[in-house]
Amino acid sequence: MQYVTFSRAGKQYYGKATKSGVIELSSSFPQWQSLKNVIADEGLDKLEEVARKRDESYSFDEIEFDIPIPDPGKIICVGVNYPGRNEEFNDQNPPPQNPSLFVRFPRSLVGHNCPILIPRESDKLDFEAEIVIVIGKKSRRVSIERALDCIAGMSLANEGSIRDWMRHGKFNVTQGKNFEKSGSMGPWFIPYTNHDQLADISLESRLNGEVMQQDRTGRMIFSFARIIEYITTFTTLDPGDIILTGTPTGNGSFRNPPLFLAEGDTLEIKAEGLGCLRNQIVKEKG
Repeated sequence: MQYVTFSRAGKQYYGKATKSGVIELSSSFPQWQSLKNVIADEGLDKLEEVARKRDESYSFDEIEFDIPIPDPGKIICVGVNYPGRNEEFNDQNPPPQNPSLFVRFPRSLVGHNCPILIPRESDKLDFEAEIVIVIGKKSRRVSIERALDCIAGMSLANEGSIRDWMRHGKFNVTQGKNFEKSGSMGPWFIPYTNHDQLADISLESRLNGEVMQQDRTGRMIFSFARIIEYITTFTTLDPGDIILTGTPTGNGSFRNPPLFLAEGDTLEIKAEGLGCLRNQIVKEKG
């Protein structure tokens, strides 16, 4: 099952993805304004029941992809979570004992096949392939043994970073992680049905067809369960909240020489069972 949020003629919908298009479902469920509401009410089975009775509503060429959960209460990102990432920073610090966290805003992300913007203020737009988990139930102080039960589904992200804007202060990265339309998420929301789905996923980024990053989630420093356990220690996670779980080595800024995204580039994020998130890179106009 692959669910999608999309826009057409200025209106936003959600539905189930087929091989060539989408079955629009939101008009049948006026009580649920978005997939976040569906998740909160445990309504995915009802979506599937209606989808089985319908034909495809639109081809992919007729829609614009939005991020799968367009109205998350929180987007929390994990940094330095794959082997080698700590060494890339070359700061002589030992590996972290707890996850490094920061937040993103929804407007900083676009959907599949939508342009990612190089802002007017910087040409140092970097790429980061990440697995996304979406929370399915209200969760606070969750044990590591029960943490995976909090997950509703998964997606993919390019956690795009404006590198020089991550060094404007002494301890902050917020600005460089939140330029509008500097990253992406999608294409699908994939329901989480068993623990094997997250056990050891192959993740990679490709720039203009060339592999830039490649690793497996089984090698993450902090597992999905550990991330949820840690976050719910200090805050409540709600249905529809999003966690970006870290990126492998190979980002452009850590290469020699550095390799930043340029206008006309095509960036792809791929993962087993989660599809391929594809975006074109363009310079912001005006």
